[in-house]
Amino acid sequence: MTERDIPDSWSSASGSEPDQNTRLSRTEQFGETQPFDGPTTGSTSKSVKRRKKNDSEETAQLSSTSGKWPRWMKSWTLWLVLLMLIPGSVGFLAMAMLLKLPTAPNCPSIFWPLASASVRLHCAQLAASKETVNDLLQAIALVKQLPKNHPLHGEIDRFIEEWSRDILKLADQSFQTGNLEEAIATAQKIPEDVTAYKLVNEQIDKWQSIWSKAEKTYNGAIAEVRERRWQSAFMLSARMLRVDNQYWAGTKYDQLNRLIITAREDGDKLGKAENLASSKVVDNLLEAIKLAESIGQESYIYQKAQEAIPAFGRKMLELARAKLDKQDADEALNIARQIPESTKLQGETDDFIAIADAKRSAWIGNVSGLEAAIAQAQQIEPTRPVYNEAQELIARWQLEIEDVANLEKARILASQGTVNNLTAAIAQVQLIPASNPRATEARQEMGRWRVQVETIEDQPYLERAEQIAIFEDINSLQAAISEASQIRRGRALYPEARNKIRTWTGKIQRIQDQPYLDQAQELAQSGNLTAAISTAQQIASSGRALSGEAQAAIDEWQGQIRTTENWRKAQEVGAVGTPEALLEAIRLADRVSNNSILRMDANQAIDQWSQQLLEIARSQGQSDISRGIEIAKLIPRGSAAYSAAREQIRTWQEFLNPQPQPQPELESPQLPPSTTTNGQ
Repeated sequence: MTERDIPDSWSSASGSEPDQNTRLSRTEQFGETQPFDGPTTGSTSKSVKRRKKNDSEETAQLSSTSGKWPRWMKSWTLWLVLLMLIPGSVGFLAMAMLLKLPTAPNCPSIFWPLASASVRLHCAQLAASKETVNDLLQAIALVKQLPKNHPLHGEIDRFIEEWSRDILKLADQSFQTGNLEEAIATAQKIPEDVTAYKLVNEQIDKWQSIWSKAEKTYNGAIAEVRERRWQSAFMLSARMLRVDNQYWAGTKYDQLNRLIITAREDGDKLGKAENLASSKVVDNLLEAIKLAESIGQESYIYQKAQEAIPAFGRKMLELARAKLDKQDADEALNIARQIPESTKLQGETDDFIAIADAKRSAWIGNVSGLEAAIAQAQQIEPTRPVYNEAQELIARWQLEIEDVANLEKARILASQGTVNNLTAAIAQVQLIPASNPRATEARQEMGRWRVQVETIEDQPYLERAEQIAIFEDINSLQAAISEASQIRRGRALYPEARNKIRTWTGKIQRIQDQPYLDQAQELAQSGNLTAAISTAQQIASSGRALSGEAQAAIDEWQGQIRTTENWRKAQEVGAVGTPEALLEAIRLADRVSNNSILRMDANQAIDQWSQQLLEIARSQGQSDISRGIEIAKLIPRGSAAYSAAREQIRTWQEFLNPQPQPQPELESPQLPPSTTTNGQ
């Protein structure tokens, strides 16, 4: 044992005096204890010498005074008392000496190279009893250097094994509280030459495996949280309860659960924001941005929320651009100015506002507006992304200034409303080249003015035609058509003229064809449907005004003919009287239209023929029930005999397939009353 093996807390040069009443727990077992009254330190030896000197001086004084006895010493009463007290005192002192414990060694002041094995073991046990890693290591260091042939070696090995396992337990406590590195470092402090060291690597591998799996589960749950897959995140969180580590199964599990719940709340916020943003309504987009901004930095949804904010802002910018494309510059600017700075689109927004403001001035449509637009666009710096667009607009607006002057002059001319002024206005806008920015607007104005000219020129034809047609006879209507036909194809009033011509032509055709239709209807009323159809077909096939009405009458009359024919055939077939003939007669009679006057006769005949079928079925059933059932099934639903036929079929079927009668329950035989009581 060298000085480096001595515990740091125990110095060999100094130390406090140990308690004289301290018991040795282990050293007594091995018989190596200090003498009961023996000194333990140098200070104790000096005090003993001092006491002996004082005793000698007192003896000399007593000897010098022995010749002179005081009066009280001559009292027999005193000596009697002393004789009674002295034996008791001696016995008490003897008992005290017998019960006095040996003095415990003062471990901090021991010179370890000369310390006995029992002292080392005693001090090691004291250190180990503190149950700290350093004290346990100190305890091992005190005793592990003893030679293997020492009588206490077996006992010492047992303690070293115990203390090493205690260190592992302390390391495991660190692991359970979440300090993996500390646990590993603690376990690795166990000396390699002790038996328990073989457990160190095994325990470290186990800790690292548990820790790795727990981290993987935890990180997997976090990944699911980032993707807003809450159910999957909670399932992974539940796995942590099965981790063999209090830190992961407790602290980290609670932390993860709180994190998931908070993230889910934030995810719901973000989901609501995304739903609002999908509506493409400005107020909803602003609300969506506020919701996304409310998600704090500590949330795992924070990054997605931050990514969503610019996306929401860009949707607002797209709405503003859509309004600008429709030349609604005021609304476009209103939307753009509401885009929050948090969207980080301030540069794009400023550029858009500058362009939109310039376009709004240009769309006023006069020279001063175009000049103002050019001045606004010229303020855009060359470093801005929209600089080239601004330069193109400036060049376009400079061309438009001349076009606008021509348009303004043409509009002034057209405002007079005469054919000559409108014609002059058209000539004025034709000066604007087709390649110029205002060419489309010029063409639109020119087209509108041409319509005005054509309307002024052709309106008299249409008005005269309407006046002529007012009498609504064939000659007047033909004259009106002739007058309106002077309006040529492609002219402004041509569609209106054609509509009136079609109306007047229809009236002429009705006047011409109505007698034929009236004649056909008279023939039909007299019962000559064939002649009526032939007469009406002259109109139906011509494509004239009354063709549709004539065709409808023809269809009705042909239906009446078919109805009459079906009724006639039904009567002929029904007269045969066989089941098959009666069934065919019923089918034909049922084809008679409900609107026909023959329908009532047909219904009566159907009931009569159904009754005949039932009578035939009953007659047949007397000899052949199966045949009777077949015939009865032919009777149609809704006929007078249908219910009776179904009842007859049920009766026959029950006869053919009788149900087994239930067996009567046998009554239990009654026992005669007992003639004995109480077992007698």
